[in-house]
Amino acid sequence: MSAPALLPLAGRRLPALNLGASSFPHHRATLRLSEKFILLLILSAFITLCFGAFFFLPDSSKHKRFDLGLEDVLIPHVDTSKGGKQLGGFLIHGQGHDEHRHREEEERLRNKIRADHEKALEEAKEKLKKSRDEIQAEIQTEKNKVVQELKKKDSKPLPPVPLPNLVGINSGEPADPDIREKRNKIKEMMKHAWDNYRQYGWGHNELKPIARKGHSTNIFGNSQMGATIVDALDTLYIMGLHDEFREGQEWIDKNLDFSVNSEVSVFEVNIRFIGGLLAAYYLSGQEVFKIKAVQLAGKLLPAFNTPTGIPWAMVNLKSGVGRNWGWASAGSSILAEFGTLHMEFVHLSYLTGDPVYYNKVMHIRKLLQKMDRPNGLYPNYLNPRTGRWGQHHTSVGGLGDSFYEYLLKAWLMSDKTDTEARKMYDDAIEAIEKHLIRKSNGGLTFIGEWKNGHLERKMGHLTCFAGGMFALGADGSRDDKAGHYLQLGAEIAHTCHESYDRTTLKLGPEAFKFDGGVEAVAVRQNEKYYILRPEVIETYWYMWRFTHDPKYRQWGWEATQAIDKYCRVSGGFSGVKDVYSSSPTYDDVQQSFFLAETLKYLYLLFSNDDLLPLDNWVFNTEAHPLPVLHLANTTLSGNPAYR
Repeated sequence: MSAPALLPLAGRRLPALNLGASSFPHHRATLRLSEKFILLLILSAFITLCFGAFFFLPDSSKHKRFDLGLEDVLIPHVDTSKGGKQLGGFLIHGQGHDEHRHREEEERLRNKIRADHEKALEEAKEKLKKSRDEIQAEIQTEKNKVVQELKKKDSKPLPPVPLPNLVGINSGEPADPDIREKRNKIKEMMKHAWDNYRQYGWGHNELKPIARKGHSTNIFGNSQMGATIVDALDTLYIMGLHDEFREGQEWIDKNLDFSVNSEVSVFEVNIRFIGGLLAAYYLSGQEVFKIKAVQLAGKLLPAFNTPTGIPWAMVNLKSGVGRNWGWASAGSSILAEFGTLHMEFVHLSYLTGDPVYYNKVMHIRKLLQKMDRPNGLYPNYLNPRTGRWGQHHTSVGGLGDSFYEYLLKAWLMSDKTDTEARKMYDDAIEAIEKHLIRKSNGGLTFIGEWKNGHLERKMGHLTCFAGGMFALGADGSRDDKAGHYLQLGAEIAHTCHESYDRTTLKLGPEAFKFDGGVEAVAVRQNEKYYILRPEVIETYWYMWRFTHDPKYRQWGWEATQAIDKYCRVSGGFSGVKDVYSSSPTYDDVQQSFFLAETLKYLYLLFSNDDLLPLDNWVFNTEAHPLPVLHLANTTLSGNPAYR
């Protein structure tokens, strides 16, 4: 999971207004009289306004047209031969005749308004004969009609696009009964997480498994967008949990609404929601997922309305107003956020035929290519107003991580034709190797963080994804260094396994140091927590796919057992606050990425390689698989976004 290593604030919700029968007094006759009186007052005011509007309107002879069934009073004309005076290109007819006609039209209009007035009064009387419940039902019906009309406007039909050749979306069943048993255990854990969310947090973004209620954070704004449902869909699908998948699809079809007054993280909503919906569409072929993804993408586009085109970190889905995190350096946008849009946006252009998404992410790339990079490194902060770097802090963990991942994956997703992305990746990795990667005294390879000319010898759990990235990028690396990068991936995997193995719970801390005699161990109390993160298991899976070394399955099973033993509660799975304590306290949050990533990577680790083969699928940074777009595909090569 590639996201800034921050604990989000708790979301707030307002209580819903109760407009049910209990809200009203039980004195029905009194209520009906008061309702009638109020309605009559409103209608009378409205009708008076109509009369007033007519009498105080400007003289229509001063305007070209006042279209209430009247003929034009002023007629455009150029021929003055038929009598009458020409003025300003218009012919004014005989004064007496026009005044007589004008009075007739006014009288006709008054009669029409009077008739409409009487008709409105009659309709009001009929309404007032109805019971309160009937009136409420009619109001609700009208509201529903308006909502349906708005939905129709939002649901423009998308052009039919043939699906890419999809390989390996089922099966993966291992022949070895021991491996099969372990895979089934992981599937049972997914079922436990989903069923409890279904029971206690349905429709909320996440679950509090101990309090047994819904949970949300500020990255999703103040709305219930069902983040866990969207994030979990593809995992449910590949595990064969099709009843649960259909439950999620039904909720999305009926309830997932993006026209809410809610400020959300552009990055998080892109990787979890757009990525999750696109993956669910490709796996299942259900159009609703594609339609919802495109609707949401349209709501994110206003975030790019900045002087540089570098998007804001947050955007209000209703108003389109964007801003950056208050804690970010000098009002900057964050590299890992604006640099982690490419995969999803390219697929959006592919599916819609609209190049706007592709153009937005390519503009970001072009801007970055022009900028100077200190020591060849990309700082984590970039000001979207000035186009200048913020403080010179470079990380392959939180704030930087998935930017590098998406350079590599842009190349892979293009069927290795996007050589520009591959070059940017290779250049960045060379600078990272030179300035950030070191060996500890105990022989552990780690990736530090560059802060204002100084290397901090600390590595975050988020950084552990890089082992898998190095292995994934080994094939195609310059100077025949494939073996070198596969070995580097193995060394990072080993270091991250040590960070797990050196704890009491055999679960890794949020960050760990390499100072003096302390190696791969968290020092600060606020870095000792484990929040069900996937990055270490992600690297185990990639290393398994490329080497088939059985130790990666062994390490993955150790992590599975530790999660099941220390994070499982009766209401789901929870993070723990101290992995060095034998009796840890829970944080009481079942993260959506636990279902999207952690359990998916574990399941794939114990599946055959023919399930989502890496030649055909590229996983976004939330582990949502998107198909490789082969340029031989006629729709893609004819897509204006790719010309």
